[in-house]
Amino acid sequence: MEVAELDALGRAGIWPVFGRELRVTNLDKVLFPARPGEEPVTKRDFLRYTAAIAPTLVPYLAGRAINLHRYPDGADRPGFWHKELPDHAPDWLPRWTNPEADPDETQTYLVVDEPAALVWAANFGGLEWHPWTSRVAAQHRPTYALIDLDPGSTTSWDDVLALARLHRTAFEHLGVVARAKVTGQRGIQIWIPIATGPSFDETRAWVEQLSRTVGAVLPDLVSWKWQRSERGGRARLDYTQNAINKTLVAPYSPRPRPGAPVSAPIDWAELDDPALRPDLFTIRSILPRLAERGDLFRDVLDHEQTLPPLR
Repeated sequence: MEVAELDALGRAGIWPVFGRELRVTNLDKVLFPARPGEEPVTKRDFLRYTAAIAPTLVPYLAGRAINLHRYPDGADRPGFWHKELPDHAPDWLPRWTNPEADPDETQTYLVVDEPAALVWAANFGGLEWHPWTSRVAAQHRPTYALIDLDPGSTTSWDDVLALARLHRTAFEHLGVVARAKVTGQRGIQIWIPIATGPSFDETRAWVEQLSRTVGAVLPDLVSWKWQRSERGGRARLDYTQNAINKTLVAPYSPRPRPGAPVSAPIDWAELDDPALRPDLFTIRSILPRLAERGDLFRDVLDHEQTLPPLR
């Protein structure tokens, strides 16, 4: 077992994983502080999880540039965005060079076309994984439309759930397939699979129209101000992520919080479960859930649909 080989290593060594050999280091280093009553999450734990989730996650990342949120010193230290594939990256890593990049922009991105590439990204300190919503073969044509229920400082979890349920009702009315996931932090995100065709401007306009219609039902909960400081603590239904090189965190990606919570796909019915919390699932609990429930985000991969007109 590849995981057994990882566990057999000392603090560092060569790990054969998915047919590749990775030099892994600092395996006993704490990357995520502990939650109360739990053990902290070490780099070894994180790599073990990454290898376990990679076969499920790669279909959501394949063919797409990925932006990494790196925390090489651990989730309790400041992180930073890392997009450029470093010169020292192994030759076997899939990659894409953006032909439209200006000289001061990222030139070459990692493309996670195989599970070992995700393990490499994790070993590189990428604690969060953010794929583009378009594929490199058609970088201006998204295949997902995104809705981000972004809570403000006064937004309660019940408020987030109320907004999410309104979106659920809207999708049922429209006959649109969409999948939700808790963010692992405070909110909920919704991905809508679409057939390649519409531009980012078109998907952004569609999501804005939908979200403004939903937001009008509970206007006291929602602000449309761009600056967080101007929102009066209210939630934002953020449609602006529907743009090239703007991303939301991938399903099953860890978040930089104690206990390593993950952005976990949920069934729409779970919005009515009083036990649901946005950071309920961690790298330790999501794998048993996946084994029991299956991949609740799978519809995102299997439905190329046309966004219906909104009246």
